[in-house]
Amino acid sequence: MDPAVAGRVTSVLPLKLSGVGLTIGQHTLLKDIHHTFTGSSISVVMGHNGAGKTLLLKICHGLIPPTAGRLQWHRPARAKRPCVQAMVFQRPVLLRRSVEQNIRHVLKAGRIAKSETGRAVQQALAMSRLTDMASRPARQLSGGEQQRVALARAWAARPEVLILDEPCTYLDPAATLEVEQIITAFYDAGTKIIMATHDIAQARRLAGEIILMHQGKIAECAGGHEFFGGPCSDQARAFLEGRLWTRGNSI
Repeated sequence: MDPAVAGRVTSVLPLKLSGVGLTIGQHTLLKDIHHTFTGSSISVVMGHNGAGKTLLLKICHGLIPPTAGRLQWHRPARAKRPCVQAMVFQRPVLLRRSVEQNIRHVLKAGRIAKSETGRAVQQALAMSRLTDMASRPARQLSGGEQQRVALARAWAARPEVLILDEPCTYLDPAATLEVEQIITAFYDAGTKIIMATHDIAQARRLAGEIILMHQGKIAECAGGHEFFGGPCSDQARAFLEGRLWTRGNSI
């Protein structure tokens, strides 16, 4: 990775979570989360449905405040950029505009200088393999193409951290491969990726780091090769073997 790019990534990282928890009413949904996200690899959050993956990502992005613990970004005073982080959800919500206009709208909202907008749009279209679709109505594209628009739109302002919540859930294998290649290209260009998935094969292909969630807690955290080569926890072994864990067990 280019040193200048690496320096840009680490201007807001690491992101340190210390004792983070989330309780709503009588329900504890996340508990005692301790983890530090660095820029050194693609971080993949895994776990069964209801394990807390999406809640963890939303807390990291600031959409939900934790009810316990704290998040701490490393933000030196010299790092003043319009866009530090972005998030893409399972189902993209696109404007009733062309692909290019969707991207331009986000850049305008993000206060990106007009002198930089044209180049940023073209880079995002090219990275997401959408150049030939720039003038097409975004909402008339296929599911995989719409997800690529959502990715292009999120990355156009060059966020330092891009958070992805199971972006391939509704996609066929070919569309999934395209999205994975785009995600890898974003990371290679200097954007930190924090991504949730329940797809074990996808995690094997992408992850440099695995965070396994189980019933609101981190059950295991390891490098990708170490996790798949020999998981340490019972929960990780059960997850990889396809054994289901009930949601009713206490955390």
